[in-house]
Amino acid sequence: MRDQIENILNEKIRPSLALHSGNVKVISYTGGVLRVRLTGRCSGCPSATLTTEEFIKSEIMESLPEVKDVILVTGVSDELINTAKAILAGRGVA
Repeated sequence: MRDQIENILNEKIRPSLALHSGNVKVISYTGGVLRVRLTGRCSGCPSATLTTEEFIKSEIMESLPEVKDVILVTGVSDELINTAKAILAGRGVA
């Protein structure tokens, strides 16, 4: 299923997001629920929720009826927090 989701994202969604210097990353897919994070300029866009609900969700669910919902994950990722901690530790900041 993950490959099918990535194919839909690559073919139908990412090209449009790229026009706005953005992208989408799959966070998880469990129990028919797909969780995604918008990246690039799309991550901080005021229309991020609308983009997810009107565009990403509709494309995914139309192409893959097994997907019951698409949820936008917001906030800072653990990866970004760990990177920030490593940078600060390298500068002697605790």
